[in-house]
Amino acid sequence: MVVEDVRGQYASKGTFYEFQQDLNDGYDSVEWAARLPGSNGRVGMYGSSYVGATQWLAAQKLPPHLTTIVPLNTASDYFEGWTYEGGAFRLGFIENWSMETIVQTAAANRGDTALAQRLKTDYLDIAKWMTYRPYRRFPPYRPDDPQVAPYFFDWIKHSTNDSYWSSIAPERHHSRIKLPMLHLEGWYDAFLDGGVRNFTGMAANGGSPEARAGQRLVIGPWDHQTWSRVPKERYVPAPMLSAIGSAGDYPLDEVMLAWFDRFLKGRDNGVSKGRPTVDYFEMGSNVWRRSPAWPLPGTRFTKYYLDSGGHAASILGDGRLSAQPPGGGQKPDRYTYDPRNPVPSVGGHSCCENRGGQQGPYDQQTVEARPDVLVYTGPELAADTHVTGPISVELYASSTARDTDWTAKLVDVAPDGTARNLNNGILRASFRASSTHPTPIKPGKVEKYTIKIWPTSNLFKAGHRIRLDISSSDFPQYAPNPNTGERFGQSDRVRTARQTILHDAEHPSSVTLPIVPADRVGPAYAKIPTTGLD
Repeated sequence: MVVEDVRGQYASKGTFYEFQQDLNDGYDSVEWAARLPGSNGRVGMYGSSYVGATQWLAAQKLPPHLTTIVPLNTASDYFEGWTYEGGAFRLGFIENWSMETIVQTAAANRGDTALAQRLKTDYLDIAKWMTYRPYRRFPPYRPDDPQVAPYFFDWIKHSTNDSYWSSIAPERHHSRIKLPMLHLEGWYDAFLDGGVRNFTGMAANGGSPEARAGQRLVIGPWDHQTWSRVPKERYVPAPMLSAIGSAGDYPLDEVMLAWFDRFLKGRDNGVSKGRPTVDYFEMGSNVWRRSPAWPLPGTRFTKYYLDSGGHAASILGDGRLSAQPPGGGQKPDRYTYDPRNPVPSVGGHSCCENRGGQQGPYDQQTVEARPDVLVYTGPELAADTHVTGPISVELYASSTARDTDWTAKLVDVAPDGTARNLNNGILRASFRASSTHPTPIKPGKVEKYTIKIWPTSNLFKAGHRIRLDISSSDFPQYAPNPNTGERFGQSDRVRTARQTILHDAEHPSSVTLPIVPADRVGPAYAKIPTTGLD
């Protein structure tokens, strides 16, 4: 076992710059470890979050002695799904994480103890700093001092998926990488979508038959911060996650050790049977299930259409979800989005501490009482309904702004009214056609937007209802769109936008859910086996 700090952090000397040095440093470290006394020449890597990124970046350089990796809670691309999502800056994660860890620890590493202490104090006021604009002049990171956090200001400068990001995008290299991999993710993790994309990308396009067959994905009822769902220092998990109890446990250490026994020591212990495997926890029923593929075989992608009498604003409105396409003459729904009063983030897929916003499932009724949140609720379900897989929203909408955001959230509504968020998504309007070359929208013009809600697995029990919430902000998870159309992060100007959502025969706004028939969900497990795969 070798434990290593990345360049410029903790016990490692040099200058830290996020991601840029981990390609070559990772290659060198793997090849060095392969030559250590007692090594058989096979090297594996494991770790969570950024330490998942260091695995992928090392793998991208193809070190000859790297044999397998076990990335936990990590992304497939460091623009989309790490720093930005759907074109929106992931404010609650990026500022919270960087201030508490990488900027502060890099300052301590180079001996700037005064700055490290100042950042530690500033972190206690992170809620205040997350309201600061313009981001290009973010005071805690001393924008005029290139030693402090040049990468942060580069992230702001490179607010599109340009060449700055292309060299550090692991999913672009799946076809070159020939490694079996054990991927672990959580339904409320900040990098869930990237973890799933890494699994599906390697299973479909990995660089060898053995690599394609040797992929295993595990998704549990976890957020980014804890597998056990119990409180720890500065972090309290969502009560709805804690309530799942031991049913959500997974033998993480045992499975990783068995994985390394198989691929580093050559033991035939059944952790890989020559085909991809997905172990996933179905919320609602609170059981583990297993599938040979993602999405699940037999999935029926089913549309539910937005419907109302023109008054879907808030939970008190008349918004409905219908299995039937809309007819003609339906009135649109309207609301006002003010960046100075954004919709608060109540749970969701984020990271890392509670100061950066809540993570996981929470009752959404307080948020849904706002007049700038459209609420569309389906009828009581007559039978249990299994929803597992990717989710998308087609939204026909217009805005009075030159650019704005659209948010979507899938919710499970219990008979007592409790509204549990399952997952969410966002799309910056100017990114509707391209993340590389965004284009402004024409005020008042109706456009079709496709919003990606990150995956989930949930049993909607009979008597429950399916709900979709639509709005234009989710703060602090995402930086509020100022509605000005100006380049991101460069100005503190904002303006109010009037938003219109259409749902008539010509504009059939809808959400597509991955419905899995009851006879295709497969057997339920109280506990997933550590080794053998059936």
